[in-house]
Amino acid sequence: MKVDLIKTFEIVAPAETAWDLLQDIPKVASCMPGAVIDTKVDESHYSGMVKAKIGPATMAFNGGINVASIDVDKFEIHMIGSGQDTKGTSAAEMDLTVNIVGVDDDNCQLVGNARVTVNGKAASLGGRMLTQVADQILNQFGKNFNTNVAAMGEGSQAEEAQQVVEQQPRELNALAFAWSVFIGWISSFFFSKQK
Repeated sequence: MKVDLIKTFEIVAPAETAWDLLQDIPKVASCMPGAVIDTKVDESHYSGMVKAKIGPATMAFNGGINVASIDVDKFEIHMIGSGQDTKGTSAAEMDLTVNIVGVDDDNCQLVGNARVTVNGKAASLGGRMLTQVADQILNQFGKNFNTNVAAMGEGSQAEEAQQVVEQQPRELNALAFAWSVFIGWISSFFFSKQK
């Protein structure tokens, strides 16, 4: 099953600052709920894990990231991530192009264009639910990325952002996540019926 996603996040920082963070792959991965890069294989390959607790159960995917290309002039990175759950019942791949677009001297946008391919048990969620799940994860990613960029600055706002980054949950908040996915799914169901 394949899902295409395009997301834009407003970042309160100069484009150059956001670009500095975007090139730090382990730091960027830490903005994704439950994701950790634990090994830098070489200059363009990284390996790690994505983990989420849902009640007493823990879902874990082992995987890797290949930085396919970096365009410094466009502030753009093309990455391919792939992983398989530790039980071997599901696999996923994401082909992602991310770039930073300057808005003005103090603001920019983080724009992501992804194709997610899921096989196995995870594919049984269906396209609509899979889109909702990915959307909620990416929304949390955008919020965390913005906070991490703010923490790179100076002054009281940067200090506050640094504290938020230090307290940032390392795992996906499954209850809040499940609730937001459910609300998103219900909304999309009713809105699609009204058309």
